[in-house]
Amino acid sequence: MTSAPVIISKEINATPQAVWALVSDLPRMGEWSPENQGGEWVKGATGPAVGAQFKGHNSSGTKSWNTTVKVFEYVPDTKIVFALMVGGSRWCDWVWEVAPSANGTLVTHSWIDRRSKLADWLGKKVSGVVDRGEHNRLNMQVTVDSLATAVHGS
Repeated sequence: MTSAPVIISKEINATPQAVWALVSDLPRMGEWSPENQGGEWVKGATGPAVGAQFKGHNSSGTKSWNTTVKVFEYVPDTKIVFALMVGGSRWCDWVWEVAPSANGTLVTHSWIDRRSKLADWLGKKVSGVVDRGEHNRLNMQVTVDSLATAVHGS
């Protein structure tokens, strides 16, 4: 079951390199995301690359859980796509894209839901989030806005 992607874009008055340095640093994502609390590269990975895996730590309300994501696409300074992997299945994709714009950088953050009905039900039990699409849309906006603030301080 794939629904329409959730997409958030924002123009940031900073260089694409400065924005990329933050969006591609997954261990630091917890500094900007209301749900992700950061994490670490695993299985020998030391940074983003196709095939690299990352263990994320997440929380929402009173619930907390860990996830494993795998990088499926990596174009340095431009795009990273990583997927939430559960039991070998790709539940959703997270996409970050960075492009030069008239006023600095256009950053686009997308979420593509690939979960089955069973996976959706299980996700609700683990996270306590009933409407994952709307929840992610709100959190993604906070993340992108926080990222814009952070890039000016870095």
